[in-house]
Amino acid sequence: MSWPVAFAVGMFTAFFLLFFFDLRLWRAARVRSEGGPFGNAAARRLSMGPYVVAVGGGTGLSTLLKGLKKFTRNITAVVAVTDEGGSSGRLRTEWGVLPPGDVRNCIVALAEHDNELKRLLDFRFDRGELAGHSLGNLLLLAVSELCGDFSVAVEQMNHLLAIRGKVLPVTTETITLAGTAGNRTVRGELEISRNGRLLEGIWLEPEGARPLPEVLQAVEEAGLIVLGPGSLFTSVIPNLLLPDFARALREAPAPKVYVCNLMTQPEETEGMDVVRHVEWVSAALGKVPDYVVVNSASIPDAFAVRYRLQGAEALLLDARRKKKLERLGCTILELPMLSVPDAEAEAGNGNAVLRHDSAKLAERIFRLCRDLEEGPKRRIYPGAERRV
Repeated sequence: MSWPVAFAVGMFTAFFLLFFFDLRLWRAARVRSEGGPFGNAAARRLSMGPYVVAVGGGTGLSTLLKGLKKFTRNITAVVAVTDEGGSSGRLRTEWGVLPPGDVRNCIVALAEHDNELKRLLDFRFDRGELAGHSLGNLLLLAVSELCGDFSVAVEQMNHLLAIRGKVLPVTTETITLAGTAGNRTVRGELEISRNGRLLEGIWLEPEGARPLPEVLQAVEEAGLIVLGPGSLFTSVIPNLLLPDFARALREAPAPKVYVCNLMTQPEETEGMDVVRHVEWVSAALGKVPDYVVVNSASIPDAFAVRYRLQGAEALLLDARRKKKLERLGCTILELPMLSVPDAEAEAGNGNAVLRHDSAKLAERIFRLCRDLEEGPKRRIYPGAERRV
């Protein structure tokens, strides 16, 4: 390890320790200013919100979390740990640490609006040996080295940022995606992504990786379980390939909701429609999701043309596909949940991308929770009366 990296890791560790111990004073002062832990109406409302487990990874899951935290503090984000690209991939290779990028994004997404650390964690170095690394990734690395355990480091970060909910890696074991594409075996997230449209099967190596006990407990207590949005083969399905986790999801009484992506992804899901996405999720889960959330808003022409040139198409439903999903046993929730960049970006900025509207998506998820809570057979929070 070179001295610049060692120095940076040491500084980030000291940074963490200072803020961790100061956090107790800060939180105590905040509680006093609010007149007690439930002295604030908004805090009370959030603490009484539904218990939601959100499963996935990448930017899709963090987008959902940004919206959900406005409705409840009772959120557990379960994040895939198979990322091998960018800063996360480099840290995984050089340090043997689990990829921190998706975990960091989710922690940042759940951070309080008034938390100044949110901006710092997204800072990315642009030169020297640290070029490409974000401060949040290096901080997670430093705390992992200090604690000797990635899951403990994530827990400390949860507390450090005083986030609304908690973020958990699905497992702390080192796992790699593998699959069959044609007559060959492909390994690693990058190769899976490049050959997704050709995949005939997908699995994890080594077999038998175990989910964290806290993950299984969260699933058991959940009132609603949300899968996605996110890359089908590299964000959502990797979590479901852990047998014990998939079994816990199947056996949990909470309804399962799959949030479909807005667009197909070049190479990974090129040419796949909504039904095919649901079929892959169902195969990995061992159960068809109870609900499927699909965007109903049309894609602006400027974006549709650019995405089509890249090999991506909108994931929308027609009457034939709706009937197929209904025959599978899914309840379809269609809503306009497209977040379109500003007019300048729409006019032709090649870097502008379409995202889910986090507020609209979260509002629909929350409304589903409320409807189920008022229904005859569901529970939305631990201890709720089970009506028959």
